[in-house]
Amino acid sequence: MAARGGPQRKGARAKPATKRSAGGASKPPPRSRPQQAGQPVEPMPAGPFRLGTVPGTTPGKWIDTWKQRMPRVPLELVPLEVAGQRDALRQDDVDAAIVRLPLDRDGLHVIPLYDEVPVVVCAADSHLTAADELAIADLAGEALLVPRDDVLHLTVAGTEPSRFDPVDTTGEAIATVASGVGIVIVPMSLARLHHRRDVEYRPLVDAPVSPVALAWPVDAATDLIDVFVGIVRGRTANSSRG
Repeated sequence: MAARGGPQRKGARAKPATKRSAGGASKPPPRSRPQQAGQPVEPMPAGPFRLGTVPGTTPGKWIDTWKQRMPRVPLELVPLEVAGQRDALRQDDVDAAIVRLPLDRDGLHVIPLYDEVPVVVCAADSHLTAADELAIADLAGEALLVPRDDVLHLTVAGTEPSRFDPVDTTGEAIATVASGVGIVIVPMSLARLHHRRDVEYRPLVDAPVSPVALAWPVDAATDLIDVFVGIVRGRTANSSRG
């Protein structure tokens, strides 16, 4: 018979290692717990997510992020006119919309996005192009064209009203200005949208800016809206709602 403390018999099982506590008592190693199954995750709605956009707004960077983050849910852009942006949200024509303020906010969530500088659009050979930027005082005596789809609603002291009937659209107003008749004041993005070789534009530094915002109905919030709001607010794919 082998003495105690001698070598183990061949084939004998080794005892599990033990740890000693501060008092010297031996403790068995902790047993690993079986991994708990995760809670079931509800799938995202199939979409599409309908995003309204008014002329001049530029949601491209957010749409690119949506495509990367939500490749199986299509995003549809729905063109809106500023005059109809509130009705589109009220009538459920869109899930959310990039809108121009002011806007009746009753029943809506509204997140300001950015402010646009207004610009003066004039003929390319106008004397107003001599300056890099303009003030309202520089427009004294100019004929101001205001299209029916005007989004700024500015009152510009010292300007003359147009002698012609108002045109329907900003594009038509800029085409009229190109012929050397008057000026039109629009947000910079609309001047770029309707740019022509025969017109120029200059920032109007002392006029109110045109705010752009994201809006969606309070009683129509969905997981898809929450995802898009997170993208707009700069949340990462793994960050919590905030």
